[in-house]
Amino acid sequence: MTDDGYIINDLLNSGCKLDSYRRQELLKITIAGFGVHQNGDALEIYATSDNFAIKKHNFIQAMLAVNDMFFLSRSNTSSLFYEDVVLWLDVGDIRFTPKVKFTGKSGFDHHFDFVIPKSRSAPERILQAINTPNRNMAENFCFKWEDTKGVRLSNSKAYAILNDQEKSVSSNVIDAFKQYDTKPVLWSTREDVLIELAA
Repeated sequence: MTDDGYIINDLLNSGCKLDSYRRQELLKITIAGFGVHQNGDALEIYATSDNFAIKKHNFIQAMLAVNDMFFLSRSNTSSLFYEDVVLWLDVGDIRFTPKVKFTGKSGFDHHFDFVIPKSRSAPERILQAINTPNRNMAENFCFKWEDTKGVRLSNSKAYAILNDQEKSVSSNVIDAFKQYDTKPVLWSTREDVLIELAA
């Protein structure tokens, strides 16, 4: 399967340059986690009739992850939102494991940006950095979390870290996360959850 260069060319046409070493490495790490490789501008994955459904799922998830991770506004954004979240977690002395994969009830693998392990005072917390919070990204994350939480510890919690630096986040998107037992955290109010994530 191939996207025939759609995702990368869409990013380039939107003003997102993938010309730095850091961005190229982040692209490779992101798609490799889904079993996808890059051939020129095209994203590709190999499948057989036996594993087609899972491979197709992983391919779509990779396309969404790359698009969200790199979709930067036309203004000169100095860093990726994902990197901003990593820096914030480090500065806040919040221990975490990046780029974690869990298998959901459906048998599909789901990738999450960060997992904060449980402690004596707090449960396991799963975090997703969402650069472009919209309906599609909300639906995507809510499905991943709904499919995954049944196989995690019963008190595990999910957080969606929403980038509102360039554009405000719709109340409908925020409500959608809440309906699916996910705590939406606006980047502008991230300090409100610092203590509970560090616990």
